[in-house]
Amino acid sequence: MQDHAAWMRLALAEARKALNKNEVPVGAVVVYEGRVIGRGYNLIESLQDPTAHAEMLAVTAAANTLASWRLDQSILYVTLEPCMMCTGAILLARIPLIVYGAADPRYGACGSALQMADGAKLDIQARVIGGIMKEESSLLLKEFFRKLRQN
Repeated sequence: MQDHAAWMRLALAEARKALNKNEVPVGAVVVYEGRVIGRGYNLIESLQDPTAHAEMLAVTAAANTLASWRLDQSILYVTLEPCMMCTGAILLARIPLIVYGAADPRYGACGSALQMADGAKLDIQARVIGGIMKEESSLLLKEFFRKLRQN
């Protein structure tokens, strides 16, 4: 059995890096054979790139580490439920398990707003486990948006 909370703590550390850069605090890690092979945090504002989501950066780093786009033995841990773009990339990378912290009722594509990850219409699917360390993930997001509204 996986220790999802331990890996999620690493994703939360990535999210704190985003918070320190005034980015939406989302962090992600890709785990393969018990080690982190990719990590990322939101850099959308810093890079002025709408694709610079934590998951996208972590998946790219993982593919570079393995020198393969097929991450079919990996697990993605992310502090916020992946959006449509990220879920699509995760599926295309063949990652079989997505573990997330806080649900995203506006844009979440793993069951909240949409269900892409294990939908019957696609020939690739991923299992989803949500709510791992959701309080910690939610607190970071709330802190960020509270500060944003104050400014």
